Amino acid sequence: MLDIQGAVAVITGGSGGIGLALARHWIASGGKVVIADIDGDALGRAQEQLGDDAVTFVCDVTSEEDNGALAEFAIKQYGRINLVAPFAGIIKDGMMVSVDRESGKVTSKMPLEDFKKVIDINLTGVFLTVRECVEQMVNHECRGLVCLVSSTGSLGTAGQINYSSTKAAMSVIPKVLTAEFFRRKLADKIRCAAVAPGYVGTPMVKNMNQKALDRVLGDIPIGRLIEPEEVAVLVCDIYKNEALAGETFFINGGLRLGSRG
Repeated sequence: MLDIQGAVAVITGGSGGIGLALARHWIASGGKVVIADIDGDALGRAQEQLGDDAVTFVCDVTSEEDNGALAEFAIKQYGRINLVAPFAGIIKDGMMVSVDRESGKVTSKMPLEDFKKVIDINLTGVFLTVRECVEQMVNHECRGLVCLVSSTGSLGTAGQINYSSTKAAMSVIPKVLTAEFFRRKLADKIRCAAVAPGYVGTPMVKNMNQKALDRVLGDIPIGRLIEPEEVAVLVCDIYKNEALAGETFFINGGLRLGSRG
C-alpha cells in the first residue's frame, strides 16, 4: 500500500471540477500538488483555496514544450512525482451529420475543427502530459500511479463521436502502458489505471436546463449526480492499493446509458 502523506500529485485541469476536488482531497490526506491549467486566473483562485501545499503552473496541454516544463517544474519544486492525473478536457458535442426531418437531407455536419480540438486536448494532451511526467518518474526513481479519466460515454454516446472516441482511448491506455512498464521492469514501481465517471455534479452540469437535468437523473439508479469528491476518493484509493493496475474503474451510480434493466 502506498501512503499519500508527503506524496506529490501533478494534476492538469486542476483549477476546477474533478481536478480541483482531487487536489483538495490529496492535500487533506497529507500530499502536495502541482495544479496546471491554461487559465491563469482560475489557477489563482484555486491556489487561494488549496493553500501552501499547492503550486500552480500555466500549461497548454497540447504543447509538447509546456508539458515538458510542467514535469520539470514538479521535480524542481518537490523532487518527485507520485501521481499523474491528466484531467484537462473539453466537450464540443454535436451529431456527425444532422438531417432535416421533412426533407431527409443533411443540413449540417460536425466541423472538423470541433472534432480535432477535442482530440487535441483530451487525447494528445493526455499523451504528452503522461509521457513527460513518466520520464521524470523513471529518471528520479519515483513510485506511484498514472490515473486517466475515461467516462461512461466511452461505451458510445450519440452526439459525442469526438468526446467518446477520446474516452474510449483512455480505457485502453492503462492496459497498453501496464504492458510496456512490465516489459521494461517498471510495473512494480509505476502503475496506470483509469476512472470512468458518469454524470458528475460540476457547476456546468448542475446549471443545465432543469428538464434536461431531470432526464439525466431519471437514468441514474442512485437518483443523483456523482459528486467530484467521490471521484477524487476513488482515485486516491487506486493510488494507495498497488494491486490495482491496468484497469478502468467505473463510478457512475449504476448508470447504463439509459438501460433500466
